[in-house]
Amino acid sequence: MDFQPVVVKPHPRPASSKHSPESRYWRQFKHPVFVKEYAPVTSVHFSPCKPHRFAVTAATRIQIYAPRTQKVTKTISRFKDVARSGSIRADGKLVVAGDDSGLVQVFDINSRAILRTLDSHKQPVHVTKFSALMPTQVLSCSDDTTAKIWDVPSQTAITTFTSHTDYVRSGQVSTSNPNLVLTGSYDSTVRLFDARSGHCEMVMGGTGGGGDAPVEQVLMFPSSTVAIASAGPILPLAFDGNVSRLLTGGLDQMVKVYDVSTYKVVHTMRYPAPILCLAISPDETHIAAGMSDGTLSVRRRQPKASETAGDPAFSAAALRSGAFESFLGSSFPTLGQGSVKQKTKSKPVGDVDEFRVESRRAKRLRDYDRLLKSFKYSAALDSVLRKQVPPTTTFSLIQELIHRDGLRIALTGRDDVLLEPVLRLLVKYVTDPRFGEMVCDVAGIVIEMYTPVLGQSPLIDSLFLRLRKKVAAELRFQKELLKTKGALDMVLATAASLAG
Repeated sequence: MDFQPVVVKPHPRPASSKHSPESRYWRQFKHPVFVKEYAPVTSVHFSPCKPHRFAVTAATRIQIYAPRTQKVTKTISRFKDVARSGSIRADGKLVVAGDDSGLVQVFDINSRAILRTLDSHKQPVHVTKFSALMPTQVLSCSDDTTAKIWDVPSQTAITTFTSHTDYVRSGQVSTSNPNLVLTGSYDSTVRLFDARSGHCEMVMGGTGGGGDAPVEQVLMFPSSTVAIASAGPILPLAFDGNVSRLLTGGLDQMVKVYDVSTYKVVHTMRYPAPILCLAISPDETHIAAGMSDGTLSVRRRQPKASETAGDPAFSAAALRSGAFESFLGSSFPTLGQGSVKQKTKSKPVGDVDEFRVESRRAKRLRDYDRLLKSFKYSAALDSVLRKQVPPTTTFSLIQELIHRDGLRIALTGRDDVLLEPVLRLLVKYVTDPRFGEMVCDVAGIVIEMYTPVLGQSPLIDSLFLRLRKKVAAELRFQKELLKTKGALDMVLATAASLAG
């Protein structure tokens, strides 16, 4: 009979968002780079096209950053007043921005030349965005209570929306219908306009706790059937690449990630200052946040190889290079499925009546399995008492030693050097609900075996004392829990009797 390796059974951890798959994904955005600007960072916008450069607006300039190096590649500073809402067009060639003088300007991102100046607003323009489906049109929203759709080539306003009665601080053109425009205002309303007529088709109020809070941000789903508005301390909103998660930032210095199917928080990120703007790159590799103290934070995630291989741009590049021949005889991959790997059967080699003996490589045993196989129980236990070995592996091996009646053999004849890691393991996990019962069993054996030699090693004596104190503290804690449970039971019973 072949030797059966030790089965390491995973122990469920207590429910915690910190260890959930969702949280583990967002925690991949790490190693934040902090850049100090001269004034509060009021806008961050990623280019929709690769390499997804992003525009950062602060004070009287817009800086274009390269996402890979997080270095400034272009600086646009041709503003007479504070710049606002620098946005990059879908092709990555133009930038549009407003300023506090009421001007809207369109720049060439490479030469930084002013291509168009749209001068009609009478007060600061806080929102400027290119239309996703009509790249020659720009939406602007101003403190003069109006929003406008501009034709960039002719520098004229096609439509002006005048229904708001206070500052218009947020707006978006639908990504599925270029005629739908959603705006949010400090008059506490969200309005949906038809760009063809300029009329307000729908008014949505009651955002915020009291129903009269100024609307800070509006965001429309790609279907254009659902919209989200924020008010009060929540300033920026942003979708992830799949529009399955909503990121919010606020004055509480936190970015929260919501699952849009339940609108429950699945992860939280903390920042050093109140957050004024927030954006996530289309390929979900960068999260950029601008803060009130002038700090720009950029968190980066390293994409997996499978994500890169499934990129539609990767597939298009492969087709241009002549790799389309690999798709002959099968259907092309649909959007979102990534590349298709062809499976071909290898041709048989040799005579028709020839039999081939299949060879299988023997599975390599781990160190502790090899030692167990040769009945070296003490050495097997030592091999799993190292720091880099997870506790699930250590206690699985101890359980195997118990089944083999080999635990006493593994613990026998240890000096202070070899006994120290055993006691440190017991001290560390004696109160862990996953391993506590087994720790108590092992501790009983260790105390029984090594009580006669106590007092000969100060280190071992101190570890035994720590174990005793930790057990005593846990007992006191459990007694307090029982008292609290009893008090709560009395309160609930009284409440139930009064309700009856």
